Amino acid sequence: MTIDQLSVFVENKPGHLLEITETLGNAGIDLRALSIGDTAEFGVLRLIVNEPPRAEKILRDAGFAVSITPVLAVSLADTPGSLGKILRVIAAEGINVEYLYAFVTRKSGGAYVVFRVEDNQAATAVLGQNGVFFVSLEELA
Repeated sequence: MTIDQLSVFVENKPGHLLEITETLGNAGIDLRALSIGDTAEFGVLRLIVNEPPRAEKILRDAGFAVSITPVLAVSLADTPGSLGKILRVIAAEGINVEYLYAFVTRKSGGAYVVFRVEDNQAATAVLGQNGVFFVSLEELA
């Protein structure tokens, strides 16, 4: 099970990240999770939002370079070693993790991890066989 993630090209200049977040906020788009990786000149902002197709259109119309990428979102216990167990399952199948980001939930003792892997179908199958719970976009609310 995948969810849609927005990837937005951001110039590494003051106010550019603000412009993206205000554009989405003014349109009523709710940010559920985000990550940004940067270089000296630009960054890639990765977002999980409540309405990915609408958010993509809003950002495109505002002049931003944006794409939608299918990613995996899983639920795990917020305890030491939980992420390692999931990564071991993925690694044992030879599936490469391109990047991930994690955050705790409002639920007591819970956490979520968003994965971009080279093979979503294979990762979904092996994680499901190992009792990993996938999370829908609605559950990330």
